[in-house]
Amino acid sequence: VQLVESGGGLVQPGGSLTLSCQTSGFTFGATYMMWWRQAPGREREFVAGITYRGETTPYLDSVEGRFTVSRDNTKKMIYLQMNALDPEDTAVYYCGAQLGRTYWGQGTQVTVSS
Repeated sequence: VQLVESGGGLVQPGGSLTLSCQTSGFTFGATYMMWWRQAPGREREFVAGITYRGETTPYLDSVEGRFTVSRDNTKKMIYLQMNALDPEDTAVYYCGAQLGRTYWGQGTQVTVSS
């Protein structure tokens, strides 16, 4: 199982970023996928999830209406469109695959700062 996130970076408050997660090694089209994040000194927290059929589960309250998770089963990828970014969104963002256990990528850093 491999998960590789990309798309992180430095963005100004109010800006946008789109994160991507390329996957391999498992049946992507049958797997619930997630985005989590971890800020310095804080626990990892769930951000967004999407079923194999493309149905999203409830977002983290603080990102509802600003972030959108999506997937492409043909490409075996998931995405996180992040708009109206706030400094509180600064964190390492992780892609997760819920299999017998949860598998994680290495993470991608998102820094929101002026």
